[in-house]
Amino acid sequence: MDRNTFTGLFLILVILVGSTFLLKPSEEEIKREKFVQDSIAAAKNHPQTATKKAAVITDSVAKESVDTAQAAPSFQEETVYLENKNLKVSLSTLGGKIVSVQVKNETTYAGKPVVLFKPEDTHFGLVYKSNNQLQNTSEQAFKIVSQSPSNVVMQLANANGGVLTYSYALAPDASKVEFNIDTKGFEDKLSNGKLQLDWSTHLLQQEKDLQNERMGSTTYFKHADNEVDYLSESKDDDKVLEEGKTQWVSFKEHFFSAALIAKQGFDKAHVKINTLADSSAVKAYGAQLYLPYKQSVANNYDLEFYFGSNKFSQLKAQGYDLEKQVKMGWGPLKWINRFLVLPIFNFFESMNLGYGLIILLLTIILKTVLFPFTYKSYLSMAKMRVLKPEMDEIKARVGEGNQALVQQEYLKLYKQAGVNPLGGCLPMVFQMPFILAFFYFFPNLFELRHESFLWMHDLSTYDELITFSRIPILGWSHISLMCLLMTLSTLIYTYFNNQVSGVQGQMKYIGYITPIIFFGVLNSYPAGLNYYYFCANILTFSQQYFIRKFVDDDKIHAQIQENKKKPESKKKNSFQRKMEEMMRQQQLQQQQKNKK
Repeated sequence: MDRNTFTGLFLILVILVGSTFLLKPSEEEIKREKFVQDSIAAAKNHPQTATKKAAVITDSVAKESVDTAQAAPSFQEETVYLENKNLKVSLSTLGGKIVSVQVKNETTYAGKPVVLFKPEDTHFGLVYKSNNQLQNTSEQAFKIVSQSPSNVVMQLANANGGVLTYSYALAPDASKVEFNIDTKGFEDKLSNGKLQLDWSTHLLQQEKDLQNERMGSTTYFKHADNEVDYLSESKDDDKVLEEGKTQWVSFKEHFFSAALIAKQGFDKAHVKINTLADSSAVKAYGAQLYLPYKQSVANNYDLEFYFGSNKFSQLKAQGYDLEKQVKMGWGPLKWINRFLVLPIFNFFESMNLGYGLIILLLTIILKTVLFPFTYKSYLSMAKMRVLKPEMDEIKARVGEGNQALVQQEYLKLYKQAGVNPLGGCLPMVFQMPFILAFFYFFPNLFELRHESFLWMHDLSTYDELITFSRIPILGWSHISLMCLLMTLSTLIYTYFNNQVSGVQGQMKYIGYITPIIFFGVLNSYPAGLNYYYFCANILTFSQQYFIRKFVDDDKIHAQIQENKKKPESKKKNSFQRKMEEMMRQQQLQQQQKNKK
């Protein structure tokens, strides 16, 4: 063995011996590890008891003052449960708070139980002062006073003899947890004479498309004036609510919500929402809520938690206008969906019809109501088609260089023939509010969640024909079959519509570009929405096909010639007056331009 080899082996020996000595655990660490292992073994041997985490929590407040809630420097965190047929609610003695909620009878897109949030992401505590420093009960050790599947009472004591009590109650058929706070004995610790509650959590992904789920997720709140408002869905946002009372704050994701309701209202609230990059959580939610300090013997605060789906009827049954979280559109679209479309949908649902059939029936009803306008539209387009030769003659006679005079001659022709050039637009004008209303209705309809129809396994999300790596900028990672069929049907409808209207030039091709744009927009939208648009296209095409069988161009031409023979009415409607005035202005501008 040479000198270098001997030196190397000697140094390795020194490192091994030294590391063994330096890394040797202390007596305290050995005891702590033994405690953890014993706790784990006990949990395995007694699974029927409440879950106990093998964690030693050091009470920093107890080290600062004997006036704190804990006399012991550590405690063993314990989890207890409230449970009924709708919910399984987990509560921890660390903070005495709700740390997790499972919504029963519902599953995620992957078939797993719907758990709204996890303990490690959840904080809920009452802010108070101790030794002129703000403390939060979220990290304080509570003691279980009583527990059952329907009631749990926890307490946090202090050296002055005061007790902070949290009482939870869950009725057998409820989706709301009754929550009562009793602050007796903590009066001198309240910050600025108000009870401040801090609540924050991360709501977990439940749906297949995380990006779309985030676009339907944000914080909602109800003002004292009964108006329900919300933070931005597309970006990080926060807002301070201090004008009047705020009755409730809801952490809403696309199809589920966690809401905190104050029966007497919060004096002030600060709510915020953040999107977490590279996270499976939908978003991070936070709220600082202020309750007025009650100068009374009881010092009780009655609140309620709602945990459950965003099904309109279920939210409405809870009261407090929670159903306004379901996005039904803006302005008149909201009233169309809420008071017309939704009742019809619920009626068909009560008949136990499949949701694919219900969507088809809704489309048939809409198209039937709009049929008179569709007929007038087709008739108007047929008249314009018959007039096309005469319009071409006017253009050739006047010349394309003088567009103002051409339009003025067109207007005279329309008036003589008794044709309204805007008649073909009427059905679209009346149908557009319903098209836009359904654009909000189907994507936010909880009833379509996990409901299948034909090849579509879930009408509440897209039905991918093929999948591939995400395309930059466009963001596509799939092709939706129903969206593709909807686009093809729109292109076919556009082709035949151009044949009927006789449209020429650039307008002929614009109709083909629009469906392509909509394909890019609707490719990730729910299959139920694209299925409705597909049905609407097929029904519209069918209606026009049968109307065409009963409309004779020769009869229309003969009627137009008869109209021309009638004496011209001196009375003009507002549309004619405006058009003629516009034509005169254009002709005057053209003449001035020619003089220059």
